[in-house]
Amino acid sequence: MKGRRIVFRDKGVVELEDFEITGPGEGEVLVKTKYSLISPGTEVAFLYGLPNTPRKYPQYPGYSAVGEVIEVGKGVASVGVGDLVCVRGRHSNLLLVPEEEAIRVPERISLLDAVFFELAAISLQGVRKARIELGEEVLIIGAGVIGQLAAQFSKLAGGIPVVIADFIEFRLEKALESGVDLRMNLSEVSVEEGFRRFVGAPSAPVVIEATGNPEAIITALRAARRLGRVVLLGSTRGETTINFYSLVHRKGVSIIGAHISTLPQADSYPGFWTHQKEWDTFFKLLQYDRVRVRHLVTDVIDPKDAPRAYEWLLKEKDRHLAVAIRWD
Repeated sequence: MKGRRIVFRDKGVVELEDFEITGPGEGEVLVKTKYSLISPGTEVAFLYGLPNTPRKYPQYPGYSAVGEVIEVGKGVASVGVGDLVCVRGRHSNLLLVPEEEAIRVPERISLLDAVFFELAAISLQGVRKARIELGEEVLIIGAGVIGQLAAQFSKLAGGIPVVIADFIEFRLEKALESGVDLRMNLSEVSVEEGFRRFVGAPSAPVVIEATGNPEAIITALRAARRLGRVVLLGSTRGETTINFYSLVHRKGVSIIGAHISTLPQADSYPGFWTHQKEWDTFFKLLQYDRVRVRHLVTDVIDPKDAPRAYEWLLKEKDRHLAVAIRWD
């Protein structure tokens, strides 16, 4: 059977290629993809070989897709042909995965909402690690997809107000649609000055860094108040030089690494829920209309337009945010 998939052929080179795929073996599920969602920060970084990426090609990007089960292997019992599922699969029209990695899409959830499931889990686990208390001010640095989601989850966790900061007005407007309390344009005001002006406090008890920019870590540490928490949610693409005495040690700031690989495999415990529990939480939030993601989708593209889409996400951040690829 022939499939189609997106490949990073070389640094900065995106192509659509054909490949051979077999039918499902024992315990496997074959999924016909409906949509896959580009993870802007991670995939652009990998495409252009930024620091802290493999820099080896070819690469096959993508890890958040939804589709329909079209064939199941021997022994599969949890899903059947015709079921709609979420899959942490590549950008491909056909995905062959173990049964346990095909996550049913709950009823009444649209596929264009469900396709955010993995990016939502990434953001949600970072907010959970912040241990936000009801009434604490929360500052989100970066209004990309992860930052937008983190702002919504921080508000649900009890953050008041939730402030989001970015240099791009388009993204800040999207954040207002997400329900963020205050937005701060960093091309007009510094983080510290803006927080003092809008919130009336010199610094924040909780700062979530969601850009992956090495310099933004320094900004986050400066913005954290005495005994505050700084959550490093964005995967940093480079090295940061920090004066630990003034920014961390003297203020008693806690720095929390929040890479999704730190999630436990089997049992959840406070601050560290399993992947499955994070997905379930996101689906419940959608079902009860507690979180919104559809407005973040700026483009739904054909797979052949993928090269242009990655260029948009690199060069036109004032117009493009979440890009979904429609496979059928």
